[in-house]
Amino acid sequence: MNDFVLILDFGSQYTQLIARRLREMHVYCEIHPYNKIPERDDVKAVILSGSPFSVLDTNALDLDIHRFLGKIPVLGVCYGAQLIAHKLGGIVLKSDKREYGKAIMYCDVEELLFSGLPSESQVWMSHGDSIQQQPTGFSVIARTSNVIAAYKSDASAFAAPVYCLQFHPEVTHSLFGKEMLFNFVHRVAGCGATWTPSSMVQDTIQRLHAQLGQDHVMMGLSGGVDSTVAACLIHRAIGDRLHCVFMDNGLLRKNEFEQVLSSYEGMGLNIRGVKASERFLESLQGVSDPEQKRKIIGKLFIDVFEEEAQNIPEVRWLGQGTIYPDVIESVSVHGPSVTIKSHHNVGGLPDILNLKLVEPLRMLFKDEVRNAGRELGIPDHLLNRHPFPGPGLGIRVLGAITPEKVTLCQEADDIFIRMLKETGWYDKVWQAGAILLPVQSVGVMGDERTYEYTVALRCVNSVDGMTAEWSTLPHDFLAEVSSMIINQVKGINRVVYDISTKPPATIEWE
Repeated sequence: MNDFVLILDFGSQYTQLIARRLREMHVYCEIHPYNKIPERDDVKAVILSGSPFSVLDTNALDLDIHRFLGKIPVLGVCYGAQLIAHKLGGIVLKSDKREYGKAIMYCDVEELLFSGLPSESQVWMSHGDSIQQQPTGFSVIARTSNVIAAYKSDASAFAAPVYCLQFHPEVTHSLFGKEMLFNFVHRVAGCGATWTPSSMVQDTIQRLHAQLGQDHVMMGLSGGVDSTVAACLIHRAIGDRLHCVFMDNGLLRKNEFEQVLSSYEGMGLNIRGVKASERFLESLQGVSDPEQKRKIIGKLFIDVFEEEAQNIPEVRWLGQGTIYPDVIESVSVHGPSVTIKSHHNVGGLPDILNLKLVEPLRMLFKDEVRNAGRELGIPDHLLNRHPFPGPGLGIRVLGAITPEKVTLCQEADDIFIRMLKETGWYDKVWQAGAILLPVQSVGVMGDERTYEYTVALRCVNSVDGMTAEWSTLPHDFLAEVSSMIINQVKGINRVVYDISTKPPATIEWE
C-alpha cells in the first residue's frame, strides 16, 4: 500500500506541478477539487493549492480546514496559506500591487521544512493578497523584505504540524522548492518513497483483477503509448478475455493501419483490425468547428465499438487509455479550472453502449505511463512513439475536412517524421507532426504561378504534455524538410514552423 497525499485544488495554474513534484519523489498523490474531497481513511498529508481568487472576496472558495488541522500534516500554498490565516484569525490584506516574480526568502530558525536549505534562497511569488499577521498559535519561520513568506503552527496548537507558504515551492523558480516539498512529505508527514514503476504495475493489475473479475473487456488500440500500456495491464489481469480493436478511421498517419497491426504481432494481444474510414470522412464532411469534429469522431468511435461489441456478447467493459492530462484538460473536475478541450475518450459512455468503463491509466502522467510500459517489457519502438491525438488528423487538418486534404497532411507528415527519425531527432523530442492550414497562398514553381495550401510543422519538447517548449530544430534540417514537402507533395507550396510554447498555445492547433 502506497502512502497517499491529497492535493486540494483551488484553481491554481500550478496545481499539477505539485503533483508532478511529489510523484517524482515516488510519493503517490491525487488532485481533487477543494469542494469534492474523497472519503478516504489513508490520507497521510494534505496540500492546499494556490488560486487566482482572493480569500477576501464575498464568494471566496471556502473549505472546512478543521477537517484536517491537527489530524494530519497540512501544507498551505499561497491561497491555501492565506485561507488558513484568514479562517483562524490572522490578518490578510489586499496588497498595494500584485506580487509576481522572484523574491529572496530569509529564514534564520531551525525548521524541519527547511532542513538542508541555505538561510537565504530565491522563491516565486504570485499573489494579490498578503498575510500581515499569522494566526494565534502560529509562528513566522521565514520572511521576504516585504511579506511573511512562511509560518508554522506551534507544537501546543495542533497535534499534527501545519505549514503555510506564501510562495509557490512547486515551480522551478523557487530554487529549493523541491527540497521543501521533499521535507514536507518525507520528513514531516513520514511518507515512504514507495510509488515506483514496479509497485504501480502490480497495484494496477491487482485492482483490475478485482474490478473485472471474470468479465470480458473490449478496447480500442491506437498504436500509441497510452492505449498499448493500458491494454497490456488489462491483459495481464484477465488474459484473452481482453478483445482489442484497431480502427482505421481515415485520419491515421500514412500507412499507419498496417504498421500498427504489424507492431503488435508477438505481444499476445487478442486484436483485430476494423476499416471504417469512409464513415468517418463522410460524417466530417463540411465540419470546421474543432469541438464539433472531436464530438463527431468520439461518437463514431462509440458507434463502431457498439457494433463490434455485438459480435462479442460476453463483453461487459470498454477499456480506454485515458491519462491524467486528458482528464485535467477535458473536464472541470479540478476545482474552478477551465476546460481547455474535449477528449474523445473522456466524459463517460452513452447508455446505449451498455458497457462499463475501465481506465487503468486515468491517474498517471505520460512519463509514468512509459515507466509502467518498461516495467511490463513493452518494446521500445512502441513506448518511444510520439503522442498522437485521439481524433488523429481530424484536428490537424484545420477547417473543413476532405479526403484530399487528409492525403496532403499525411504526405507532409510522413516526410517530416521520416526525416526526424533518419537524423536522430525523433527520440530527442516529445511530439511532432504536420498541420494543414485552411489557407492557400501564391507561389511560383518553375515558370508557373501556383495557389496551394500551407503546412505548419509542429515539434515540441515536454515531460508530460501539461507544458511544452518548441523544439529548436536546426535550420538546415527545417530547410531540407520544407524543400522535400514542397517538391514532393503536389498541393502544398509553403511550409512554416510553429515556435509557440504551451501555455499559452496548446500542442495541437485544434
